[in-house]
Amino acid sequence: MSIAVTTAPCCWGVDDVRNPNLPAWELVFDEVNDAGYDGMELGPYGYVPLDIDLVSRALVSRGLYIVAGTIFNDLLDPGNRKNLLRQTEEICALITSLPKPPQSAGQRFAAPYLTVMDWGHDERDFAAGHPDKAPRLDDAAWASMMDNIRAIADLAREKYGVRATIHPHAGGYIEFEDEIERLASDIPQEVAGFCLDTGHTFYAGMDPVETLRKYADRLDYIHFKDIDKAVFDRVMGERIRFFEACAQGVMCPIGNGCIDYPAIRILLGDLGYEGFITVEQERDPRNAGGSLADVKLSRDYLKSAGF
Repeated sequence: MSIAVTTAPCCWGVDDVRNPNLPAWELVFDEVNDAGYDGMELGPYGYVPLDIDLVSRALVSRGLYIVAGTIFNDLLDPGNRKNLLRQTEEICALITSLPKPPQSAGQRFAAPYLTVMDWGHDERDFAAGHPDKAPRLDDAAWASMMDNIRAIADLAREKYGVRATIHPHAGGYIEFEDEIERLASDIPQEVAGFCLDTGHTFYAGMDPVETLRKYADRLDYIHFKDIDKAVFDRVMGERIRFFEACAQGVMCPIGNGCIDYPAIRILLGDLGYEGFITVEQERDPRNAGGSLADVKLSRDYLKSAGF
């Protein structure tokens, strides 16, 4: 293994665990296996049970492993610290007790990771993809968010040996180029790495290839998505939440969109990147009947592109 390609429950529309239309987690595990993947993310907190024996059996019976757990929550509010640390404890206790992912000699940190994303702010959700319209945090609020991130990363590392990777996410308070630059300055490499996402990078107005290149020294984990440019151009002209745009098909199977994956393959080869890449394609869970075909299309395309 030098690069291993995995996938995630968001391809089945699993983002908000309160959504009554989510598919059963066992079905997602089945279809990850059916599509030819060996590994996957755990998905948002509360989707897969926190039962080590149950989840271990489900993974082993399908030949799967978990590459990462996810904190997808309000990182801004200092009053949310207790909740964030509880989720960190429970997720890390689970993922470190499950079948271990493989590791490459050149991989900087062993998986599983804890991917950390800010979410839950209407004023940013409706401004996703619009750096000129999105409100920014003042210094005190930004410092509060950095304190929460450091607390999560320190707990994951010191108690469980899990590397936290911060994921800039459309509709959160870490999305745009200026925010990623500030994050890189305020959270040093020894505290946490980055999980950069090609789709969110493009959505935020950046070049995915150049962004991966710029933060190569922080790049511990990567998410791959692709963007339907016609849908993207349309939703950028609407007042729309990020996941509403996803429900309209702004994310598409990899290879069917506008992101230059052959160029990304060349870049990652030049950088000597080794480790994991997770395929994602957010959608409305009511359309999860097409997920298996789409994640297989993405996997087959990436194989053809040298991944």
